[in-house]
Amino acid sequence: MAGKSRQRGISFLTLVFILAVLGGAGAVVMQTLPSFLEYQAALKAINKAKTEATVAAVRSSFDRYAQVDDITSIRGKDLEVTKNGDQVVVSFAYQKEFHLFGPAWLLLKYAGTSHPGR
Repeated sequence: MAGKSRQRGISFLTLVFILAVLGGAGAVVMQTLPSFLEYQAALKAINKAKTEATVAAVRSSFDRYAQVDDITSIRGKDLEVTKNGDQVVVSFAYQKEFHLFGPAWLLLKYAGTSHPGR
C-alpha cells in the first residue's frame, strides 16, 4: 500500500499573521525613517559647521545648513560647542515621539557628536 504523502507549507492563518506583523513593522518604519534621515543630515551639518572660528559662527553656519537640508528638530542655539585641545567639538541631543495607536507611543532619542579631525 502506498502511504499518504504529507503536505507541506504554511496555513492561511499563519500567512495572515505574518503579513500583519510585517505590515505593522512597515508602518513603524515608514513613520520613523524621515526622522532618522533628518538625524543623518544634522550629523553632516555639524561636521561642516564645526570648521567656523567662533561659537556664534558655528551656530549660524549650522542654521544655514539646516535650512537647506530641512532640519527642523534642532536649531543652532541647541548645539553644544566645546573645545577639546585645539579641536572644536559640536554635539546635540533631542528626542522625537511618534503616536502608534491608542495609548502607545514610540520615543526615539537622538544624540550626535562631530567627528574629530575633519
